Amino acid sequence: MPHNLHNSLQEFKTASGKSGKFYSLPALEQAGVAKVSRLPVSIRIVLESVLRNCDGKKVTEAHVKQLANWGPTAQRVDEIPFVVARVVLQDFTGVPLLADLAAMRNIAHDMGKNPKVIEPLVPVDLVVDHSVMIDHYGKKDALDLNMKLEFQRNEERYQFMKWGMQAFDTFKVVPPGIGIVHQVNLEYLARGVHNKDGIHYPDTLVGTDSHTTMINGIGVVGWGVGGIEAEAGMLGQPVYFLTPDVVGVNLTGKLPEGCTATDLVLTITEMLRKEKVVGKFVSFLARARHRFHCLIAPRSPIWLRNTAPPWAFSRSMRSPSTSCAPRAAPTTKSKRSRPISGRKTSLAFPRPVRSITPKHCRSI
Repeated sequence: MPHNLHNSLQEFKTASGKSGKFYSLPALEQAGVAKVSRLPVSIRIVLESVLRNCDGKKVTEAHVKQLANWGPTAQRVDEIPFVVARVVLQDFTGVPLLADLAAMRNIAHDMGKNPKVIEPLVPVDLVVDHSVMIDHYGKKDALDLNMKLEFQRNEERYQFMKWGMQAFDTFKVVPPGIGIVHQVNLEYLARGVHNKDGIHYPDTLVGTDSHTTMINGIGVVGWGVGGIEAEAGMLGQPVYFLTPDVVGVNLTGKLPEGCTATDLVLTITEMLRKEKVVGKFVSFLARARHRFHCLIAPRSPIWLRNTAPPWAFSRSMRSPSTSCAPRAAPTTKSKRSRPISGRKTSLAFPRPVRSITPKHCRSI
């Protein structure tokens, strides 16, 4: 049963006349909890998750008030219980986590319980890309030849993954040959907005790869974690972290002739290293970003987030806006994208892909 703390559970209507519910942050401000409208966008997205998942046990009203009263110069002593909307796994860490779920089902069966009760509580996508080997290249049929060898060498492994897809309703596998995990996450798996039991909420995630922060380029909160934290997230447990500092990056002016977007990205990376942004959120300001978007290559904000591991920070954030739409939609003009209306300008976010299966995957 959804709670209605501070009358925050409210209803909205879309341009098509459909209705839904969401947890409103302005309701916290109206209730006198805190000046939520002054919070950075990244903190507000995390606050929405804390508010929505407030159950009085794992996440309490005190957690909501602590984060809502975030201050730019306050001491960072409080831990945030952050419940993510989904989890992304790469194959090196994803297969052991699937084995853990299988072991849990065995134990449930041995105890006389229904094994089906063991199920990830959030959508989980495993992208096979890290372990793929390249034997053929420079040929038209190189991809097909490599895929055949991949499935021959690792037949038992892919049978196990196939079983996982069939056994768990919320567990999906993206087979090899589709793309690297970051590309697949950006172009296929990012949903923008989730809908569960009629309640709509922003897309958030953790991934078992250090470059998960690339998803921040389209306004989605996410970062890389270890396998234990990812498994906890799969089972609906919060990911705990200290209330972060937020570092704002204000980009002004324009690039001189002959200076590329890569030069700019590497320069910003060097600057942020010097600022020691360990464990901090980095936000790129909206006004500067709009000018920035017009002056450099369109993909550079995503490249910038791909350099996040060298900064050793938590995540970088840009708000969803009209400049995000070309990145949020698939690179080809596909019918997968679905506009979210209600404003004069709509954002096109891709629908969740339930399965992406190349021809060779049928053999397992």
